[in-house]
Amino acid sequence: MRTVRQPISRVRNTRFSSWTGKEPLKVKDPALWTLISEEKKRQLTCLELIASQNFAGRSVLECVGSCLTNNYAEGYPGSRYYGGNYIIDKVERLAQSRLLDLFRLKKPEQSLEEAAWGVNVQPYSGSPANLAVYTGLLNPHDRLMGLYLPDGGHLTHGFATLTKKISATSIFFESMPYKLHPETELIDYDALQRDALNFYPKLIIAGITAYPRLLDYARFRHICDSVGAILLADMSHISGLVAGRVVPSPFEYADVVSSTTHKTLRGPRSGMIFYRRTSRQTSEKLAVSPHVAAEELESRINNAVFPSLQGGPHENTIAGVAAMALEADSQDFADYAEQVLKNARALGEALQSRGIRLVSGGTDVHFVLVDLARSPGKPGLSRGDGARVQLVSDLVGITLNKNTVLGDKSALQPSGLRLGKFETIPLRPETR
Repeated sequence: MRTVRQPISRVRNTRFSSWTGKEPLKVKDPALWTLISEEKKRQLTCLELIASQNFAGRSVLECVGSCLTNNYAEGYPGSRYYGGNYIIDKVERLAQSRLLDLFRLKKPEQSLEEAAWGVNVQPYSGSPANLAVYTGLLNPHDRLMGLYLPDGGHLTHGFATLTKKISATSIFFESMPYKLHPETELIDYDALQRDALNFYPKLIIAGITAYPRLLDYARFRHICDSVGAILLADMSHISGLVAGRVVPSPFEYADVVSSTTHKTLRGPRSGMIFYRRTSRQTSEKLAVSPHVAAEELESRINNAVFPSLQGGPHENTIAGVAAMALEADSQDFADYAEQVLKNARALGEALQSRGIRLVSGGTDVHFVLVDLARSPGKPGLSRGDGARVQLVSDLVGITLNKNTVLGDKSALQPSGLRLGKFETIPLRPETR
């Protein structure tokens, strides 16, 4: 006698029979829905001037909130530890292909494997991406150099104080910062060269978070070659400007390039690592430094991301990266990137006309760095008042962030403000 199976919905005494997964957040969790609605209203009604934030488009948000969040996909395309990922493999490879196309790293007729560069799209964000580069290419206590945090560098570039190692980078590796020239407030490349020859780092990081000028990648390359160091370009802040081709690209000079995806690229909160497959001078697989061959970069970095540092990748976010890359590979996005630079320069000029001092005298990127401590037009402000201005700005609907400038002793009570300008206002054709 054949047994007839009952549909799951008709099986009695099932513990989870009342759960459908179809209840909207507003019904299922009114308290959380209210908070999200309030934040949405804040973003829509406030003037957002935080340089590390942006507005992801609907296509990106749909990917992040899609069913791809249900997949567990440890491993890489074609080599997963779980079944059911054959579509996920296509999503991840699509993200990789689009990113290489976006930054002109792959010829149209080339496959992913044939391109001179590869990209790992699994890092959860920018900090894990940088840590993966260090983990893959350095040994514990190897030496590296990055821009000093108070001068515009990032925590992951090796920041430490005289009494404490702050970041994991400084805990596990030996770091020496390079700094700005106190008079020009530009990177002191001559001092960097001298310090590199004394310190002999294995890796040098060309990257910024609050340095409003372009980096001289050719000079970084020369310094790296003089000491046999690997050059990592962290373009997290400017990757959208690089994609829009309004600032120089680091890919001509760097061995490895890391980035976030949510700043000037308008993507989800994620990270990515680009790595050379061939040498800079030829298409052959030669050493990028005395420490590592180009053919080793891919395996070392991929192994560092998984399994060394991460488990299952966030494939819903990776899909958002793919959507972001398609959006950014367009003339419309290039126009947007150009307008962002114009906005930042116009903002800087307006502030200067009112007696507000800008670090280095202006900007080449998407933000300006205000120095309140040395601004002749400051009304009643003194050193350390960046936090006070940030608080007052929040109260009147202007979102910005306090930032250290030369001479500051505290990151919590700094004298600077970092003001980014992503928002663009469409103009009528006759006013353009």
